[in-house]
Amino acid sequence: MKYLVETFGCQMNVHDSERIAGLLEQAGHEPADDEQDAELVILNTCSVREHAAEKLFSRLGELRAVTGRHGQHPLLAVAGCVAQQEGERLLARVPYVDLVIGTQAVRRLPDLVEALHRSGRQQVDVRAYEDPSFPLGIARRSDPVRAYVTIMEGCNDYCSFCVVPYTRGHERMRRKAEILDEVAEAVAGGRREIHLLGQIVNHYQAPDDPACDFPALLEAVDAVPGVQRIRFASPHPRHASDRLVEAIRDLPRVCKHLHLPVQSGSSRVLAAMRRRHTREEYLALVGRLRDAVPSIAISTDMIVGFPGETADDFEETLSLVRQVRFQAMFSFKYSQRPNTLAAKRLEDDVPEEEKGRRLWALQQEQREIQLALNRQMVGTEVEVLVDSLSRRRTDEVSGRTTGNVVVNFAAPRSTIGSLVRVRITDAGANSVKGACSEPTVSWSAGGGQG
Repeated sequence: MKYLVETFGCQMNVHDSERIAGLLEQAGHEPADDEQDAELVILNTCSVREHAAEKLFSRLGELRAVTGRHGQHPLLAVAGCVAQQEGERLLARVPYVDLVIGTQAVRRLPDLVEALHRSGRQQVDVRAYEDPSFPLGIARRSDPVRAYVTIMEGCNDYCSFCVVPYTRGHERMRRKAEILDEVAEAVAGGRREIHLLGQIVNHYQAPDDPACDFPALLEAVDAVPGVQRIRFASPHPRHASDRLVEAIRDLPRVCKHLHLPVQSGSSRVLAAMRRRHTREEYLALVGRLRDAVPSIAISTDMIVGFPGETADDFEETLSLVRQVRFQAMFSFKYSQRPNTLAAKRLEDDVPEEEKGRRLWALQQEQREIQLALNRQMVGTEVEVLVDSLSRRRTDEVSGRTTGNVVVNFAAPRSTIGSLVRVRITDAGANSVKGACSEPTVSWSAGGGQG
């Protein structure tokens, strides 16, 4: 059959979709051009925010009305976190869904598609599978420059707002040898940047090498020939050891950027969130990072309107943002998620209107900080890994600095995948513009250095 995968949510979901595509193609299925061409549509879902889950049901309604060029409605499959969360209940709510596959059962997708095709009966698999390994070379990578590599699955921390431990399961670590093989395979396929993924990525401990924790894994990936940049997401502040700070400082290919979710600037709210760090501990960690790597860019996640958050608590969030001066931020209104401790124990007592006001105020504050930080770059020269064509201008390309700042500049398409020196000429809140010189490093699609 011809298949189409649509992805909702985080980088891990994006990589899961790459794995889904590879598994289906290995089984003989072909990618469709669009929904009209597709005989099977897989929606790979996110349930971290209420809005993300609702988008799924809206999209399913749209797809139900599609009659493709082949004269039939496509088969509909739901994968990912909503599938894991709802299981067979999803079929009761949306009875025209044909297949439900959980986060830990992705490798079984071709078998389930075959069973669906053979029997005509709906298929559901949301069972827990302990083995987080994945066959080498199967993922159909969608990014020509960047490779996502999952190093662990699941989470044991149970922050009170977070549904991830219930949808991704408990922590399961991939073997170090398997990870390094995948990194080498990605580089051989032309990928210059490796992005290591885990729910709490810096809690990694190799099951096949007791001495290999996350900083040691970074050292091993840094040593793989052909790797040019390394990023990772998302670490937890309480697992950010001095050795991790030293690895960011000392390893040449580890980007000088850290996405460090804080979620609130109030220690009282952080305790209610079960984050296991205080405002003061977070600020002390930021201080250690900046002492070690003065140029480091720090980004974060923030939730406003958590149950019990007062106006004073929110002001503490704003003051922390002013003090840290994040390079970027993902910010959200709190939404109650199924099975979480907050949903069971806390009343969602901040009115939606007030949540919206706080979110707007936070985003305005952050926008001004980002604009000021980006304006400080004007006149400087930075190294940019070119990763795509510009979204706004056909004669420009786009890339990122080691600090994860988006840079747009005029250059030919052939520079994609190259490291380029760029002088910054103008700045906005979300990106900067520049003019380039010759690439400092260029690569062929096969991974050889030019």
